[in-house]
Amino acid sequence: MVKISVMVTDIGWFNFLRNEHRRGDRGLSTVNFWNPSGKSFTNHTVGELVLFKLKAPVNKIAGGGIFSNYERLPWKLAWDNFGRGNGTDSADKMFAKVSKLRSGKKSDSFEIGCTILSNPFFLDEPYLDPPTDFHPNTVRGQNYDTAKFLGSRLWHDVHQFLWTEPVEEQNRSGKPQLILPRLGQGGFRSVIRTNYNNRCAITKEKTLPVLEAAHIKPYSQGGKHEPSNGILFRSDIHKLFDSGYVTVNSDYKFEVSERIREEFENGRDYYALNGKDIFVPKENYRVPPDIAFLEWHNDNCYKG
Repeated sequence: MVKISVMVTDIGWFNFLRNEHRRGDRGLSTVNFWNPSGKSFTNHTVGELVLFKLKAPVNKIAGGGIFSNYERLPWKLAWDNFGRGNGTDSADKMFAKVSKLRSGKKSDSFEIGCTILSNPFFLDEPYLDPPTDFHPNTVRGQNYDTAKFLGSRLWHDVHQFLWTEPVEEQNRSGKPQLILPRLGQGGFRSVIRTNYNNRCAITKEKTLPVLEAAHIKPYSQGGKHEPSNGILFRSDIHKLFDSGYVTVNSDYKFEVSERIREEFENGRDYYALNGKDIFVPKENYRVPPDIAFLEWHNDNCYKG
């Protein structure tokens, strides 16, 4: 069984992202289906198919994506994370849209609800008809599953548009199955923040603007945008981790290299963290760092 959500979608947001998707060499990997109120549109599960049902006068399903995460973010941080994947071409335009939808009130601290979708796809006209029970006056959306007739019919109509890899690498039988979202950089950051409860894994810092998702094995060296290859660190810790001055060993303990003292004649605050356990996400479907990736960092990056 696969869950499917049909969500009422702003036409301007959709058209902008469709054009962006078609303009790039590889298209968009992540889009932010944001809500100005800061509330979730509906309850989603990872791998759920989310479809874009355009508002009147179109009233058709025109695309969709795979749910990877939901979080509340200050609008500016959402812009910094997802950029044009928010459906506009500048931070100023995004701020104007958020302010307008919040009754004209203006604040840099506005939080918006961010439904993060990977593998977005955008259809050409003619678009698809929504399920027969989807009422035109529905404001937010409606949920379906493939165990029931309307959900099964909906899957039959849209699954052909989901596959972007070669035929031999995908199941094209049409059998409903959970889809593993392929995260882009923005989606990776979002998932790692949620995975670590918006706190630095070692310092417990929770000021969002200074928290960064660190790849254990760098993406440039074959590391993937996936939860098991990420740790949430304060920005200075992240820089030291990437540079090899700190690491996390296979026992999930934080280690600080003597090279900080030797090269910079400093590092007292960092040495106070040496040997401490990092926070390891385990509950509520959270994903801990993969030991193999940690060992790779120790062997290939850490200065010892």
